[in-house]
Amino acid sequence: MSLELIITFSFAVFITSIIPGPSMLLALTHGMQYGAKKTIISALGNVSATCLQALISVVGLGALLVASETAFEVIKWAGAAYLVYMGVGLIRASRASAIDNVESASPKDVSLSKMYLQSFFVTAGNPKAIIFFGAVFPQFLNSEMPMAPQAIILVGLCMVSAFVCFMLYALAGQKASFLFTTTSVGKYIKRVVGSAFIGSGVALAFSSK
Repeated sequence: MSLELIITFSFAVFITSIIPGPSMLLALTHGMQYGAKKTIISALGNVSATCLQALISVVGLGALLVASETAFEVIKWAGAAYLVYMGVGLIRASRASAIDNVESASPKDVSLSKMYLQSFFVTAGNPKAIIFFGAVFPQFLNSEMPMAPQAIILVGLCMVSAFVCFMLYALAGQKASFLFTTTSVGKYIKRVVGSAFIGSGVALAFSSK
């Protein structure tokens, strides 16, 4: 695999990953609530799901989602339901005072496993990522060369890109974390973000392949 192909693939995946979506919205939210350092755990959840989706595509199971409407719909609706669930949770949390919310979401109290799983399920709940990888990988794999080394490189690049993009949003969220210290502003931010999650869930639910 040439350096030119690696650079081209990295750029394509980075551009796709950095576009605002449910995972990046979660990164921004966790960055605001818990800080970028703690959000590394969330980034690892995102990377784990990305790795799983990329591997599924590499071994050809991505074609199953394209061929099987049922498999695609099950993953899509599960992901949509989880996004709506998170959105409703944020809106309900906005009813509490910003001070209470900040204290309850302080780095020493937050559940790292919860942050990891939230990120993992948000990322894994998007079946279009598997289809995307399934469509992109063949363009960069050389059938005349061993597949395993090439697959390792491509999946590794996807993981690195996912981590970098997630942390960029987390850092941006951390910069804006001061907004949570203001009762009225913090309350409305949670409502806006919660509504965005619900909107993303609805959009995913009614999207097609």
